[in-house]
Parts: sequence; C-alpha cells; structure tokens
Amino acid sequence: AVGAARVGDAVRAARSSVSSAASRGPRRARLNLKRIDPWSVMKFAFAVSVVLFIVVVVATSVLYLALDAMGVFQSVNDSLTDLVNAGGQSADGFQITAKGVILSSALIGLVNVVLFTALATLGAFVYNVCADLVGGVELTLAERD
Repeated sequence: AVGAARVGDAVRAARSSVSSAASRGPRRARLNLKRIDPWSVMKFAFAVSVVLFIVVVVATSVLYLALDAMGVFQSVNDSLTDLVNAGGQSADGFQITAKGVILSSALIGLVNVVLFTALATLGAFVYNVCADLVGGVELTLAERD
C-alpha cells in the first residue's frame, strides 16, 4: 500500500508538471551561431550544385528538343546562311546544333559547380571571421506548438 501511494503521488506530480508546462507554451532557447564548418559547407554546396547541373542540362536538352520539333533552329540556321551568303562569304558558317547547345550548357554548368562550391566555402570562412569579431548570429529555437 505504501508503494502504491508513492507511485500514485509520482503520477499526480508528473501530470501536474506536464499540464503546467503545456499551459506555459513551447519552450524557447536563444543560441548564438558562432562557427560554420567550411568542410561541411563545401560538401553540401558541391552536392547541391551537381544536382542543379543535372537539372540545367536536362532542361536545356528538353527545351532544345521542343524548339527543334517546332522548326525554330532550322529557321534560324537558314536565316544565318542567307545573311552570310548576302555578305559574299562561304555558306559553311555557324549552325545551331543539339551537340553545340547541350555541350555549351554542360560547360556553363561545370563552371557553375566550381564557382558555387568555391563561393559557398569562401562564405563560410568569411562568416567565421566576422562571427569572431561580432559574436555570430543569434537564433531563437522553439518547440512546435
């Protein structure tokens, strides 16, 4: 009977503390973001930029195929040929092709991967230096309601 009374008291105390915590609302914590790990930023930025590279190349390919099916590039190539012939030059000039468009897109995407990764990593280093000077960014975290 004594053990049961202690358990009952413990249960009542737990219920009252839970109900009082629920009536106060969510807990909040104020934290300072003092340092960002540049290595983890570099890995994350590289992963995001590779995914964006794939999206850009696929989107460019689909857009090229759609415009080519409508005859846009044939019309542009014919116009370029007419302009070059009117100037008295050889007709073997610039032509818009699928290979050229997709390779150009891939080249721009690869440059973007390198630049995005490097700039994000550099940004982490710059943040760390600034956070040492001014104390970092203050965050307030709260539990969900």
